[in-house]
Amino acid sequence: MAGNPRKDEVSGVDTTGHEWDGIEELNNPLPRWWLWVLYASIIWSVVYWIFMPAWPGISDYTRGTLGYSQRDEVKMELAEVKASRAGLDEKILSSSLEDITKDTNLNQYALAAGKAAFGDNCSACHGSGAQGAKGYPNLNDDHWLWGGSLDDIHYTISYGIRSTHDDTRFNDMTAFLRDEILEKGEISDVAEYVLSLSGTSSDAEAASRGESIFEDNCVACHADGGIGNRELGAPNLSDKLWLFGGDKKTVVQSISYGRKGVMPTWEARLDPVTIKALSIYVHSLGGGE
Repeated sequence: MAGNPRKDEVSGVDTTGHEWDGIEELNNPLPRWWLWVLYASIIWSVVYWIFMPAWPGISDYTRGTLGYSQRDEVKMELAEVKASRAGLDEKILSSSLEDITKDTNLNQYALAAGKAAFGDNCSACHGSGAQGAKGYPNLNDDHWLWGGSLDDIHYTISYGIRSTHDDTRFNDMTAFLRDEILEKGEISDVAEYVLSLSGTSSDAEAASRGESIFEDNCVACHADGGIGNRELGAPNLSDKLWLFGGDKKTVVQSISYGRKGVMPTWEARLDPVTIKALSIYVHSLGGGE
């Protein structure tokens, strides 16, 4: 409701004459400096629209009279970085893994590149610190299913494990219950024997019965005493390191239905230089041989 402007007794400020339900509006204009900033911003935006890319269109955008493109600038910067690395990449490509590790500058470059590639491609499964998780190996220790030498690691990264590549590392663990090779009681006994190899069995009698079952069905891959076989990717069962878990229930599950973890082949996804750098980085984590 409009009324007559007056001076507010409390604030000493004139009112605008607008009133609603007994509430009057004070005439408090914005500070002059604030208005000047607003006007300057409007002028600046108009100038910016003229000289720089600003307005999006349906299929393109206004280029501005300066023709500046941040995307082109990024492309130029990436091209410069790539050119600066070209010499090092060529050396890595033409050098053996062992020779790369002996060259201080080349090794440092490979470690940095490998760390970046690991974060982008491998950390989702193996963890950002390569500590692994259930079903995903820890790459920081010296326990390897398929070997931890530079060449072994390079081969695994290149071709994967149970992947689609023709040269992939491959070996299936038998599902002894599902394939009706062993009965539940026999699987329970052999699980106790497997646990006894690392000193974690709680039933010596069952472990004793499971020993002969292990010898008949498991030694071919896991070797006598369950020490494992890297050529087959068969893990060592005599230590206390478990990929899927070392409790009785999990061991029974593994024997009953097998384990068939998959690592993808990276040969078609990563260039040879990156694969070499990754191999050197993984080898350097502490468990390389």
